[in-house]
Amino acid sequence: MSDTARQLRILFAGTPDFAAASLAALLDAGHQVIGVYTQPDRPAGRGRKLTPSPVKTVALEHDLPVYQPLNFRQQEDRQQLAALDADLMVVVAYGLLLPQAVLDAPRLGCINVHASLLPRWRGAAPIHRALLAGDSETGVTIMQMDAGLDTGDMLLKKRCPITPTDTSGELHDRLAAIGAAALLESLPAIADQSIPREVQDDNLACYAHKLEKAEGEIDWSKPATEIARQIRGLSPWPVAFTLLNGETLRVWYAEPSDQQHATKPGTVIGTDKKAIIVACGSGAVRLLKIQLPGSKAMDSSAVLNSKRELFSDGTELGHPK
Repeated sequence: MSDTARQLRILFAGTPDFAAASLAALLDAGHQVIGVYTQPDRPAGRGRKLTPSPVKTVALEHDLPVYQPLNFRQQEDRQQLAALDADLMVVVAYGLLLPQAVLDAPRLGCINVHASLLPRWRGAAPIHRALLAGDSETGVTIMQMDAGLDTGDMLLKKRCPITPTDTSGELHDRLAAIGAAALLESLPAIADQSIPREVQDDNLACYAHKLEKAEGEIDWSKPATEIARQIRGLSPWPVAFTLLNGETLRVWYAEPSDQQHATKPGTVIGTDKKAIIVACGSGAVRLLKIQLPGSKAMDSSAVLNSKRELFSDGTELGHPK
């Protein structure tokens, strides 16, 4: 690490686990983090207890000052940030749109670690949208932030293949590590202002809408490859689902099968040692990990060992038609 990068006074802004990986990397590499911004504590768990964000947890473990404004509409919050006299603000999945006054406060502005090969997916859920869309690769972009939504100049890109078996959770973890490494790689050239900038082509941009739970409902009339992608793309949240005897059956993992059939989509057409095989609009899917109502997620093999009768041939999943 260059002395110039080591001397940077860095503010960090982020909230979830993806961001915590970048904060931990900065600290482990000896960078000077002078303060951390994160979302206010939220209720979580069955007891709805106020719970700090993963970023706040890392910050407190390192005795860093933590700031949790609801937004930056209050003048005092903007003034407090400016008074910290940062050279650079690193923003990773913070969850707030920063006003121009905040973007302009650090000497070198604000950079973002974004989990997409910009401009492909801008917005809140780039990891999930890349997988759901069937993209063959994704990655991380280090971006100079401007007032738009993920529209700033690109400083560094790192690519990551999407495999046919990836879930969003697995892809998230790989991209979090890639993002943390890319951030460290970019800092020396950012510090001495030698890093090249690439303007985004807005014509190539897609908006990565925030995920909604309703997106998890499986439409069995769709092709098997698309349904399997949906199931993997929504695991571990919000998790794809269908109905079994009128109750919610959550599906955590599945793979497509080219098994031919002339059966109504959504019908169980067989089982094997590991999977429940369900007819789709074209092909079939093998459900490999499911969650019965009132139970925990389990491999389908375990469910079949004890409750195979629930998935006898001809059982229909989804809404009766």
